[in-house]
Amino acid sequence: MKITFRHQLVRRMLYWDQLLTLQLNRTLQWRSLHRFFSLVSVLGNGRFWYVLMLLLAILHGGYGLRAALHMGLTGLTTLLVYRLVKGAAQRPRPGAVHESIQLGCTALDEYSFPSGHTMHAAAFTLVAVAWFPALQAVLGVFTMLTGLARVVLGLHYPTDVALGALFGCVLGLGSILLAGF
Repeated sequence: MKITFRHQLVRRMLYWDQLLTLQLNRTLQWRSLHRFFSLVSVLGNGRFWYVLMLLLAILHGGYGLRAALHMGLTGLTTLLVYRLVKGAAQRPRPGAVHESIQLGCTALDEYSFPSGHTMHAAAFTLVAVAWFPALQAVLGVFTMLTGLARVVLGLHYPTDVALGALFGCVLGLGSILLAGF
């Protein structure tokens, strides 16, 4: 059997994906980091975004309510795409494949690709920043921490997070364009 360049490239990418996951997952040995990334992950599961949408509506009246509704509709679209892709890909989580991966929290389902937390965070961030540009730094940092947390906690590979972010950006930008921004 002849091994093609593409096959070698994919094997190399998977090797580095697994290696980086193992290295980042080892940081769970420090309890403070484990607690921090667990909190980020829990907040990134919706709580942070729901509170943000509520605050925008309360603090900014009709404008904030329209922004929150835009975020909510984008979130529903992102959820639909996430479920379709995850159901089709069915990539096992790192902890299911590598016994040396320590799960830092309970997984919401059995598959890792794409990272739904990261996908939603990227989409929500783009939409929120389109309405409120001053939120860019805070939401950008939170989105990056959300993606990092998913790898550190042993729930995703870096490629799951990167492609989840890409999907979220495409959906967020599409939503912004449809809204006429």
